[in-house]
Amino acid sequence: MKNRVLVTGGAGFIGSHLCERLLKEGNEVICLDNYFTGAKDNVVHLMTNPYFELIRQDVTHPYFVEVDQIYNLACPASPVHYQYNSIKTIKTSVMGVINMLGLAKRINARILQASTSEVYGDPLVHPQTEDYWGNVNPIGIRSCYDEGKRCAESLFVNYHEQNNVDIKIIRIFNTYGPRMNPNDGRVVSNFIVQALKGEDITIFGDGKQTRSFQYVDDLVEGMIRMMNADNFTGPVNIGNPNEFTMLELAQNIIELTNSKSKIIHLPLPEDDPLQRQPDISLAKEKLNNWEPKIQLTEGLKHTISYFDNLLKTSSNQ
Repeated sequence: MKNRVLVTGGAGFIGSHLCERLLKEGNEVICLDNYFTGAKDNVVHLMTNPYFELIRQDVTHPYFVEVDQIYNLACPASPVHYQYNSIKTIKTSVMGVINMLGLAKRINARILQASTSEVYGDPLVHPQTEDYWGNVNPIGIRSCYDEGKRCAESLFVNYHEQNNVDIKIIRIFNTYGPRMNPNDGRVVSNFIVQALKGEDITIFGDGKQTRSFQYVDDLVEGMIRMMNADNFTGPVNIGNPNEFTMLELAQNIIELTNSKSKIIHLPLPEDDPLQRQPDISLAKEKLNNWEPKIQLTEGLKHTISYFDNLLKTSSNQ
């Protein structure tokens, strides 16, 4: 049976890939976005599909629609964007979530919250399992995002326990791929754009801090499996457990782009986690043996090719 699906933040990097996949599977998709970090360009190729609708709206305002499933992805996810208007970021994760949970409750829809590995803060436990409560600074410069997402998880659990809302919570670890915003300050897009332009690659700190990078298609597969998993609310980690230092990532990208870029070091930003690696054994157990299929080199090639075309197109305009 095909579903009517609402995707908030659907014109964003991850949301657009999710909309595309849901349409491919024959669902009707309503994409809701205020275009703060999303872009019409990300979904313009879907506009000819009669089962795709694009609505310009902010989730902090109530929205009424009849659907079977809601994927709540709306929220800027890179520090450059979520710190630009920190109050608005918290409102998106709190008021936006209350609006979407209220909608799910009224129309009896299943709802999935795109939470984040940032709920673990700068973790004192490695790798991170879902039962770890995290080490988050509630008043730091990243707190508008971290605490907003932690509050969103709490709201989801409470709506489930108090009102029987059918909820799903996933914690997304670093994700990359085509349609990332070139100016979002994230490490993969930063390094690729710098390498393609032949500029110095900027690493914050000594470059020994680690991240685990997951390709967007693997995340979308995990999200869809979680949405359709019965008797399991989560939270569940969705990420790639292979861990790389920032230096390894930069060297990898320099090689793949044949760039002459040099690596330079700048001071580490406040509250920047030193280690991040998901334990995905729960996802494997509950989501039909889900695990990432696309490893870093292959995923980087797709992403580099996307940015290469983007830079060429913008330089020709």
